[in-house]
Amino acid sequence: MSPVPSTTLNRPRWRAWGGAAILGAAFVFLGIGQALAQAGNSIEALTVAKGSSGRTVVKFTLTAPLANPPAGFAINNPPRIALDFPETGNGLGRTAQEVGDAALRSVNVVQAGNRTRVVFNLNKPQTFETQIEGNTVLVTLTEQAGLAADTPTVSRFAEARPGEATHVLRDVDFRRGKNGEGRIVVDLSDNTTGIDIRQQGKVLIVDFIKTTVPRNLERRLDVGDFATPVVSVDTFSQGGNARMVIEPKGLWEHSAYQTDNRFIVEIKPIQEDPNKLTQGTRAGYKGEKLSLNFQNVEVRAVLQVIADFTGLNIITSDTVTGSLTLRLKDIPWDQALDIIMQTKGLDMRKNGNVVLIAPREELAVKEKQQLEAQQQISDLEPLQTEMFQLNYQKADAVQKLLSDKDGKFLSKRGNAVVDARTNILFVQDTTARLEEVRRLIRQIDIIVRQVVIESRIVVADDKFSRQLGVRFGMQTGFTLNKRYAGGIGGSLASQPVVTTTGTGLATTVTRDTRTQTPYELASGIATAGYSDSPQLNVNLPVPNPAGQVALTLINLGSGNLINLELSALEADSRGKVVSSPRVVTADNQKASIEQGTEIPYVTPGSANSPATVQFKKAVLRLDVTPQITPDNRIIMTVEIRKDSVGQLVNLGNGFTVPAIDTKNVTTQIAVNNGDTAVIGGIYEETVNNDVTKLPFLGDLPLVGYLFKTTNKAVEKTELLIFLTPRVVKESVTAVR
Repeated sequence: MSPVPSTTLNRPRWRAWGGAAILGAAFVFLGIGQALAQAGNSIEALTVAKGSSGRTVVKFTLTAPLANPPAGFAINNPPRIALDFPETGNGLGRTAQEVGDAALRSVNVVQAGNRTRVVFNLNKPQTFETQIEGNTVLVTLTEQAGLAADTPTVSRFAEARPGEATHVLRDVDFRRGKNGEGRIVVDLSDNTTGIDIRQQGKVLIVDFIKTTVPRNLERRLDVGDFATPVVSVDTFSQGGNARMVIEPKGLWEHSAYQTDNRFIVEIKPIQEDPNKLTQGTRAGYKGEKLSLNFQNVEVRAVLQVIADFTGLNIITSDTVTGSLTLRLKDIPWDQALDIIMQTKGLDMRKNGNVVLIAPREELAVKEKQQLEAQQQISDLEPLQTEMFQLNYQKADAVQKLLSDKDGKFLSKRGNAVVDARTNILFVQDTTARLEEVRRLIRQIDIIVRQVVIESRIVVADDKFSRQLGVRFGMQTGFTLNKRYAGGIGGSLASQPVVTTTGTGLATTVTRDTRTQTPYELASGIATAGYSDSPQLNVNLPVPNPAGQVALTLINLGSGNLINLELSALEADSRGKVVSSPRVVTADNQKASIEQGTEIPYVTPGSANSPATVQFKKAVLRLDVTPQITPDNRIIMTVEIRKDSVGQLVNLGNGFTVPAIDTKNVTTQIAVNNGDTAVIGGIYEETVNNDVTKLPFLGDLPLVGYLFKTTNKAVEKTELLIFLTPRVVKESVTAVR
């Protein structure tokens, strides 16, 4: 393959997706299929070839040419290069391709939204150039030759394209994080501003490419009083760029990220660990890079070279012997030391600026001898007695904790005594163990925060009923062929009595069942009024009706009497019962509160034992155990019970036992301080349709309503339980 012509390095802008960190290489797949369908361009092929002078050329074939080279950036640890193809989908049908080249290990092609990111996983740091040739994009990777070990790593967020307008810094602010980190927040005029960040000596330099600084922002921020690693932040113009110089102090590490128009640099403090070769929270090797090329050289000589390079005081045991051959190029010095020790079966112990290197077995034996000597000294060391005045803890509780065999806070010769009257704990043990007891008491003898838990139990009832009843009566008398007489009434008491006269006419006489007052219906002529207490054929009224309508019909010609009464009742009842138990308890302490009634009942006796009186509880009860989290949330283990008296259960011989209707919920939830959560609910609905009627007649259409009564009842019950925890604020009350 012919050499790829050298082109001017052009790294277009890129923007961090969703505020992710600069060095991220893994991305979330967001609607791959949909975005691919919408994208007007896609990567159809990917090939890797070896160019001249050891270069590696990666060729991307697209369905349409790109207007500009893809934006990209490079990182050295781990060595990676990322390119962003805008408005382009992944048409390869795969997201990863193994290469196995000396410089390039593999390529990841990941589509997110309407752009595709290509990540080159390198075996060692490389520089890159991009070139567009029609529908293809050529990426040339070149090894970083002549890179010194102390050359600072430059992280590039973006670079402005030639001819673009300049950018502007809108604001520069400083904030302190929760963990003591210093946070420099820079507001940019747009998200295409090119940014270079690098560490130079003891300061951190951030350059904003082709960016102007307003006069009010050209200043020095003295932020030493914020108790962060940052001492000052200087912002000024440097040529055509804006430069920011951040001066930290002590041990620190930095990270930077960009979200839209806001760029943030975070300086975190590092707690020095005397047992670590390099300080910092990031995993992996972090030492300055060096190159070693030795042929059959003594191990002690190589360790001396590393000591001279790092400035550490390396003490080598006399048992470290032998030679080795190694060729290490541009790797961190702590990784080189680790490789040497693994090769020769060595181990190290670091204390401050002194490193002891010896065979692993030798170090293990020395540490074992040291521990045995310390144990012998502890067995012979004189005991001391110290008094601890406890303020918030009970002395006997602390005594049990110290004397616990599993805890082993005290030595086998130590003991603890409590003075309950003054709440003082006396501990007798060695000096080292007394120091551990002192540290333990400082941790546990503190005021415990308290929590107010308020619960609301709402029981809502909605009842509706509609009843319709009827009373109907009919009385009549008749003759048949002037020889037979008959009558129809509501009952035998109101049955008409039929008599005959001398003229041969039938006369019906009916008596009032209450007053025995006769009245006569003869030949269609009423001779004695009507009864005020009619006898009914249908008697299905509504108990306690809200209204009644009565109707009486008398046919004076035929002697017929009809009584009709309609009664109706419609009731709508709504009620709500709110119970609000509250309780205050300490953190991680269970609290209970209840209110209600104890219901007595008699248990039947036997021949040898008399009857006894027992009680059943029908109470409202709240049991809760709160736990306050570091982020001021509250985790609660809750049990709420609401009982009420139900129906009586007959035990026989006149003894009854009340049933208890229960509503109970047990759960564990996490709630923000002061927020209200609904932890449970029960909804019940009961619908009853009752019909009482005369057989056959009550089933007749329309007319059947005169021979039946209807009752419809709907009952709805809803139970809701609300819980609101609040952390009690500590306050100091002064008494004058």
